[in-house]
Amino acid sequence: MHIVIIGNGISGITAARFLRKRSEHQITVISAETDHFFSRTALMYIYMGHMRYQDTKPYEDHFWEKNRITLKKAYVKSVDFNNKSLQLDNGTLAYDKLILAVGSSPNKFGWPGQDLKGVGGLYSYQDLERMEHYSKDLKHAVIVGGGLIGIEMAEMFHSRHIPVTFLVREASYWDAVLPPEESQMINRHILENGIDLRLSTELKEILPNENGEARAAVTNKGETVDCQFVGLTAGVHPNIGFLKDTALEVQKGIIVNEYLETNIKDVYAIGDCAQASKPAPGRRPIEAIWYTGRMMGETVAHNITNNKVAYKPETWFNSAKFFDIEYQVYGNMRATLIEGHETIYWEHPDGKKSIRVNYNKATGAIEGFNLMGVRYRHEVCKKWVETQTPIEEVLANLGLANFDPEFFEQYEEFVVEAYNKQTGKQLVLTQKRALNAVSKFLSKLVKTN
Repeated sequence: MHIVIIGNGISGITAARFLRKRSEHQITVISAETDHFFSRTALMYIYMGHMRYQDTKPYEDHFWEKNRITLKKAYVKSVDFNNKSLQLDNGTLAYDKLILAVGSSPNKFGWPGQDLKGVGGLYSYQDLERMEHYSKDLKHAVIVGGGLIGIEMAEMFHSRHIPVTFLVREASYWDAVLPPEESQMINRHILENGIDLRLSTELKEILPNENGEARAAVTNKGETVDCQFVGLTAGVHPNIGFLKDTALEVQKGIIVNEYLETNIKDVYAIGDCAQASKPAPGRRPIEAIWYTGRMMGETVAHNITNNKVAYKPETWFNSAKFFDIEYQVYGNMRATLIEGHETIYWEHPDGKKSIRVNYNKATGAIEGFNLMGVRYRHEVCKKWVETQTPIEEVLANLGLANFDPEFFEQYEEFVVEAYNKQTGKQLVLTQKRALNAVSKFLSKLVKTN
């Protein structure tokens, strides 16, 4: 049996690896982006000089031949589902089973000038090459869109001392995801890093020069910002344009059931392009993040090799970095507090660290964590959320979650103090309670002697 995978991102490659672990089938992975799988999240570090492209490849180049996984660099022009064949830019390829792991593309909203030279997103390796090309003698860049990719691009240009104007449509950075306090923290941090942050500001058009390159961005407020590069980072969408006029059922993404099967026999979809027909409670139909893509890749490999397994995403988590502030989220955390939930929020006086813990007001069960500038252990937070551990048990043992390096200051007692202040309780950290007991014992021992 010949299994063909379109896309060599984390979803497609995980599927290929687990298919090989579980079978002797012929496996071909097709991508027009790069010869080999690389870590997409490391694109910014290549630009910033922290890594080389070859350092971002998790596997040595000989890994693929050794594991009998054929890598084919080609662009898929169309799919003939009836005859089970792919039309490539350099020929045709037949398949027995097909996995669509085609990823995402940057959003464009019909802005005049959006297709000019010197305009692009930050998703593919080709996007990185475009940024690199236009960074030579670049005097000013404009970035459109206030999400994670936008702030990564801002940091990239900032690392080369290229001035940046950052247009964010919302009233505060990423306020559809971050609660107000955390969002305001990142606003301040962006400004502290010398970025010209324009909140509640949208792109109206991009003006060209005589060579068809970007020369200025015009905002909805009538301002004209001179620039030689415009970064379009206003989100992404499933990269399924070449599939929309086929028998495949698509909406925003490719519709899949719980086994990641499409409406066409022997065709599956995973990763950023897959849209769950019945998403799990509290989850979105499309979740374009690394760990869900990896889980889908492993799940589809089981289903193709006759071990039918439903895709069940783990407790929601994500991480990012806003210049110098690391961010982690675990569990059901929203920008606006869900009705029936309560929140405990502590922020460091320096305004660059915070801990937020949400819990169910009626049952006391922990709901999740938002962390800024503080690291918590994934396995501990995940277990607490999945087992609906009572808030007071979590707070008493909060130090168990801390994953900051040795000798870093810890702040769990301040979170407990915030809870006590809100509730009138007298809860004490388990570690602090133990230290107090030891102190009393030693004091009593001294007096006795």
